[in-house]
Amino acid sequence: MFYQPILMPLLSMVLLTCLVWLFMYITRLSEMNSRKIHPQQLATRAEAASVLTRSAVPADNFKNLFEMPVLFYVIILLSLVLLIQDETLVRLAWAFVALRLLHSLIHCTYNRTMHRFAAYLASSLVLIAMWIRVSAYVLTQ
Repeated sequence: MFYQPILMPLLSMVLLTCLVWLFMYITRLSEMNSRKIHPQQLATRAEAASVLTRSAVPADNFKNLFEMPVLFYVIILLSLVLLIQDETLVRLAWAFVALRLLHSLIHCTYNRTMHRFAAYLASSLVLIAMWIRVSAYVLTQ
């Protein structure tokens, strides 16, 4: 059986993305039903942004999960292809996932900007550390 510990954080990020997507659609459908918004009023992103208010925050968070996390997915896949995996890299990957989970929780609940920014910054620094670690390994081999 194929098992790499570095895959678990990757799968956890995918799960987080799916959960935010589900939360976004539950919130969006609830808002549309309660405010009697016809789906055609949301034909474009601009129209949806001007009409939907409650579901805008989870939608923004969902979009965020396709920005910096893309570099996370790439570094994980690169580490697998290059057979680079150590305890430090796995711990950094889990730290990234935990901080992105915290970012999503803050964003989708009370949405305090500075708290959210702190989680974002910390996750970005962890991601940079992951790239430095893999790059250093590649450059010294």
